[in-house]
Formats: sequence, C-alpha cells, structure tokens
Amino acid sequence: MNILVLGGSGGIGHAMVNKLRETYPEATIHATYKHHQPDTGRGDGVIWHRLDITLEEEIKQLSQNIPQLDWLINCIGMLHTEDKGPEKSVQALDGDFFLHNIKLNTLPSIMLAKHFEPTLKRSTSARFAVISAKVGSISDNRLGGWYSYRASKAALNMFLKTLSIEWQRTMKHCVVLALHPGTTDTRLSKPFQQNVPKEKLFTPKYVAQCLVSIIANATPAQTGTFLAYDGIELPW
Repeated sequence: MNILVLGGSGGIGHAMVNKLRETYPEATIHATYKHHQPDTGRGDGVIWHRLDITLEEEIKQLSQNIPQLDWLINCIGMLHTEDKGPEKSVQALDGDFFLHNIKLNTLPSIMLAKHFEPTLKRSTSARFAVISAKVGSISDNRLGGWYSYRASKAALNMFLKTLSIEWQRTMKHCVVLALHPGTTDTRLSKPFQQNVPKEKLFTPKYVAQCLVSIIANATPAQTGTFLAYDGIELPW
C-alpha cells in the first residue's frame, strides 16, 4: 500500500504518519512539510517531500514523483495567523485574510484531486480524505462568526461532495471523505482552547487513531460523506 499525508509535519498530520507507520508497517508512506522536516521523521522509513501546498506547480511535480498511490490524506489547514484570527462580526472581515483561508483550506484539495487523479485511478482501494471542520457545516451553524474559516471549509465540503459524484462515475473503487477531527490540542486550536471541556480536547494521537480507522473501513457506498472523528455522519 502507498499512502501520502499532506502536512505530515503538523500536529494531526504528524500523528497520522506515526499511526499509519504503526498500523501498516509494510506500507510506503510519503509525507510533506513546508519548512522543516520533523526530526523524528528521519530514518523511520517515511519518504519526506518539501512542498508549498499553495503552489499548483509543486503539487503537479509531487504527483509525478509518486507513481503509485492508494490513499491521499490532506491534513493542511489554517484558522488564524500571527496577527489575525476568526472574525466575530462582519465588520471584522478583511479581504486578504478571507482569501488566505481559501488559499490554504480550500484550493489545495482541489489541486491535489486534479493532479493525483490519474495515479489514484490505478489503485483498487483509493481513498481521498481531507480534514475539514464541523463549523463548515451550513445547516449546523447556530453561533455565527468565524466568517472566513466557515466559508473556506464550507467551500471545501462542497468541492469534496461534487468530486465524489464525478469519481463515483469514473473511479467506482474510490472513497472521498470530509473528516472532522474535533478540537485537537495543536497550534491551530491553541488560542481557542480555554472554553473547551477537558474531555473534548483531544490529543493528536487519539484523533489520528480515530481517523485512520475511519479511512481504512470506509466503503465506496460512503463516498461523499462528512464524518466526525467518532464515525458519526455530519450534516452539510
């Protein structure tokens, strides 16, 4: 089996790489990082690739460097920058920040599907799984706020649903999944953890265990579904 984890140097991504190594010791695991390859990654059999996920040409090159692939798991996303966080009101909206959310939370998965489609087509057990977020659910939105993040994840969800319909016709063996990891103790959620109950703040290791199990057990009949870490299907 051949697996690619995008964002393998991040909190959830790195935990996913470790869980996959543990679960599938015979698999060939590729993982990406942007700036620094994790120290724990050297010599562990993982094939690391430096990648700027916002550059389509680099995604295209990566797809050409990985001739065989069964699972693609995109763990890359952003919620805040050093100087900007989720908006509490429409007056706080900033166009550049909104587009930055789209650039990191939405577009990468589109480009990954475009360039890795030929490779995934050759697999008999293809998986295309992307970390989304429950706040991207339109029907579940009862609190408002977080305009840029919500919109970018809702757009991601729509893309994944649409992709699943196309690939159901052309890649009947492929499963496309949007995955909600829950609130995970990573840099992404750090500024927003104070109001999260202790039992609802998950470790990356726990989340990786949950998500790898979901991906492994998903069937073609589940393609195009939005699933939480506990396997519960979420509303779009």
